[in-house]
Amino acid sequence: MTVLHARRRENLAALLPAHEADAILVTHAVNVRYLTGLASSNAVVLVRADATATLATDSRYIGAARDVCADIEVVEERDVAGALLAASGGTGGVGIEADHLPVAAYFRLGGDLLRLSGTVESVRMVKDEDEIDLLRTACELTDRAFEQVLPDLRPGVTEKEIARALERRMADLGADGPAFDPIVASGPNGAIPHHSPSDRPLRRGDLVTMDFGARHRGYHADMTRTVAIGEPAAWQRELYDLVHAAQGAGLVAARTGAALHEVDAAARDLIAEAGYAEFFEHGLGHGVGLEIHEVPFLSPRHPERDAGHGRLEDRVPITVEPGVYLPGRGGVRIEDTLVARDGGPELLTRTTKELLVL
Repeated sequence: MTVLHARRRENLAALLPAHEADAILVTHAVNVRYLTGLASSNAVVLVRADATATLATDSRYIGAARDVCADIEVVEERDVAGALLAASGGTGGVGIEADHLPVAAYFRLGGDLLRLSGTVESVRMVKDEDEIDLLRTACELTDRAFEQVLPDLRPGVTEKEIARALERRMADLGADGPAFDPIVASGPNGAIPHHSPSDRPLRRGDLVTMDFGARHRGYHADMTRTVAIGEPAAWQRELYDLVHAAQGAGLVAARTGAALHEVDAAARDLIAEAGYAEFFEHGLGHGVGLEIHEVPFLSPRHPERDAGHGRLEDRVPITVEPGVYLPGRGGVRIEDTLVARDGGPELLTRTTKELLVL
C-alpha cells in the first residue's frame, strides 16, 4: 500500500503552491491514516510541496508506524505536532488543518501558520479503486445484516433490541463495528430523522425506519430502509411510494458532471410537488469513506463549502437518502450508498427497496 499512499501525498502536495504553502501539517487522525496508512490516536504527518513527508508518533505506535510507513521518515515524539513544526525549519509557509486543529494546540504551536481548510478532504473525495472495494465490502455486510435481522422485526420487540441485533449481526459477519450508532425509529418516532432507539416496542401498524451501516477496515457503509409491521394504512403506503420515487429520481440524477444541488432537486422537487416540502428538511445525501459524513454534500444550497467541487466527479461515493417526516404520525426514509461513475452510478447497497410488510 505504500505506493498508493505515496500517490495520495503527491496529489496533496500538488495543491500546496496554490495556497502559497511549502508544506502542510496534517493533524486529523483520519487524514493521517489516509496519507500514510497508520491508524493512531497521536500521529501527525508533514507533507511538503515536493511530496516528501515525515511522520511523528509516540512510543505506543512507533513500531507500527515504522512497519506501515516504510517509505517515509518516521520520528518518535510525544509532542507530535510541535516536533514536526520544528523539523520544518520554522513556521513560514507551513499550513495547518484549520478545521481540525484545536485552538489550544494552534496557540501552542505559535508562529505565522497558514490556515487551510478542507485541503486533504478535497483529495480524499475522489476514491481510488482500493477504497471503493473496501466500501463495497462494508455495504455487502450491511445488506446481509439487514436480511438476518428481518425475522426479529415483530410486535413487542423494542427499538433498542433491534439496534443491538443489527450491531451484533454486523460484528458476527466480520465488520470492524458499526459505521455509526444505528437509528431504529418506529411508529411516531419515525418522524424524527435522527431518533435514538428507545424502549418503545414495535406495534402492528407501525412503519419502522432503520438507518445503519457496517465499518470495514476504516470505511463506512450507510443504508436506510423503512418496513411495515403488518399491513400498512393507505397513507403509509402512499408516503412510502412517494419517497421511493424521489429516491429513484435522485439515483438517476447522480451522474458525473451533475451539479450537487441539481441532484438534490431531482428528489426534492417530487416531494414538494406532492405537498410535503416542509417535511423534508435535510440534504439529499453526503459523501462517505473513512468518515461517515464527507464531502461532497448534496443539498438545495449551492456548495460554497465544497468550492471547486460543485459537481459530482468519477469515483465519488455518496448517499441518496430522501425522507418525509410527519410529526406525531411517522415517517419514511430510503437510503443507498453508491459511487458516481462516468458510465453511470454503481449501487453498493443492494437490499430491495420494495416495501416489506412483515
